[in-house]
Parts: sequence; C-alpha cells; structure tokens
Amino acid sequence: MHATQPLQGAGYNRFSKNLLLCFDAFGTLYKPNVGIPAAYALAAQRHGINCAADAASSMPIEQWTPAEYKPVSESFKQSYKRQSSENPNYGKETGLGAQKWWANVIRGTFQPFLKPQEEVPDALVAELLKLYSSSEGYTLFPDAKALFDKLRQARAQPSTSPWRWEKIVVGVISNSDDRVPSILSSLGLNVQPRRVGSEIGPIADSEDISFVVHSYDVGVEKPDKRIFNAARDLGKALGSMDECHKLYVGDSIGQDYLGATNAEWQSLLIDRNYKLGGGKREVESKAPLETRSIELVDNWVHVVRGLDELVEYDKYIEARWELKSKRSSPGKEA
Repeated sequence: MHATQPLQGAGYNRFSKNLLLCFDAFGTLYKPNVGIPAAYALAAQRHGINCAADAASSMPIEQWTPAEYKPVSESFKQSYKRQSSENPNYGKETGLGAQKWWANVIRGTFQPFLKPQEEVPDALVAELLKLYSSSEGYTLFPDAKALFDKLRQARAQPSTSPWRWEKIVVGVISNSDDRVPSILSSLGLNVQPRRVGSEIGPIADSEDISFVVHSYDVGVEKPDKRIFNAARDLGKALGSMDECHKLYVGDSIGQDYLGATNAEWQSLLIDRNYKLGGGKREVESKAPLETRSIELVDNWVHVVRGLDELVEYDKYIEARWELKSKRSSPGKEA
C-alpha cells in the first residue's frame, strides 16, 4: 500500500549543521558477485565434491537452478546456525576468532557430501575464505558508487553540494565480523580503520567511510540499540557532531529500519527491487522521496530505491518539518 503518509519516529533538529550518515553493509552497499550457494557448489566441484541434488547429479553445474542448489544452501544454513550456537559472535566469545569460525562453517557445509572417512580439503576452505574477503566475491551496488562519487564531489567543491550540512561523517553499522573494512576498501572506497575501541585520529576530506561498527566488536547485533549508540559515540568522537542529524539506511525492516528508529535515528529502507509493500514501479518511481512510503508491520516505512536518491534528503526533512509545524500550530489540522 502506498500513500503520502509522513514517517513517524525519532525527532531531529532541522537546523543541525552536521549529518552522521550510516549504512548497513551486506545487501545495502554491496552484494555477492555470485549467489553464495552457487559459489560454494562451484568451488566444491573444483575440489572433487559433488553437492548436487539427485535430479542434478548428471547435469552440468552451470545449468543448475536454485532447486539444484538447495542441498548446499540448507547445509550452509545448518552449519552457520551450529557455529553461531557453539561459538557465538563469529567465535569471539570463545576465543576461536572469525577466520577459524568461518573455516568451521565451510567444513560443516561440505562434510555431509563426503564419505565418513573423508575430510574437506584445506584448499577449498582457503579458496572460499579468500573469495568472501574482497572484491573477488562482492560488487558495490552502482547506486552506492554514485552516492559516494557525489559525496566526494561535495567535499571537493562545497558550493556544488546538494546537501545543506557543513559536515557529513559517513559510517557503517554491520552485523558482521571484522572483514567489512577490507571488503569495502577492495571495492574502491577509502575506508578508515576506526572501530569500537580503536584510536580515533583526525578526520580527512579524502575519507569515504570514517568508521565501521561491527557486532563483532560491540558484542550485540542490530536491532539492539547499543550498536547504534556505539556508532553515535564514534561520530561524536570525531568532533563537532554533538548536535548532528543522524540517518541510517539499510535493507532489513526489523534489524535496520526499526532498530535505528528505536535508537532515535532517522531511518530509510533500501528496496531496490520493489519486493516490499506491493509497490507499482511505474507509478511510484515518479514520487518524490518525501512522499514515498509503504505500510509494513503496522508502520509507515519510508523507502529509497537507490542510495543515489539521498541527494533528495534535504527535501524530505523539510517536508517533515513543515508537517510538524502545521500539526503544532493552533487551529491547523493534524
């Protein structure tokens, strides 16, 4: 359902001079080059392991459909769940560490496809660990690249900026281990090593992403407000951000959108493929950002179809401010 309903949620200061802009990572800034089940099955085949369902046992793997990948997909989910239970927070709580944690997930994924006396080849584990640590395994969304290009241009030529803020600090908040900065760097972004517990250091105009907050460091995952508070505190530590406007953008309704809203951030939901709310692409694509919303989980959720739409964010908050002013003025309708 689409309507011109205002977003209700955390308040903001219309006259804030600075913007703290944070993003989810996986699914918001970047995506896998190949679906994870397909990549796992292809890698396994190169190492002599057949992950095919019975119907695909004699079919070239390039011809598989999602149904043929289901066995490896289900095995991955079970292995991931088992490791999350035995070694929480990507192995940090038990001292295992993220690298060995993921190695266990990979081995657990493929072990059901081997004979009892066989072991998952170390070379297969190493191949997949390498694949999902850099641009070899991931692609930056084109609209994300367009937004970062616009942010760079605004820093280099402030007079051309589409935003009114004097200072914009960009961060990432991710339910992940500590590989995210290296992945983003390999995708062509200037990512600083600041994280929870690290030295802050002065901020530079060349930075695309000034900090990354991982659940691995904080010990809790989104939607827990403590992970958003950790990002807020890092933003403040970078200077002149005490009275900033805080905006978070992600692709999960519960973890990202509602999590940020409950932590007193403004939030937007990225829905590139029109999967949510039954929206009509032809009609809604013409709607301005400040009027575009869908009704989900008993909330009016404001959506963007690409991160490059954030150049319209000033209009969005101005529209909210005007609506708020009308509601607070005596004799005016709500």
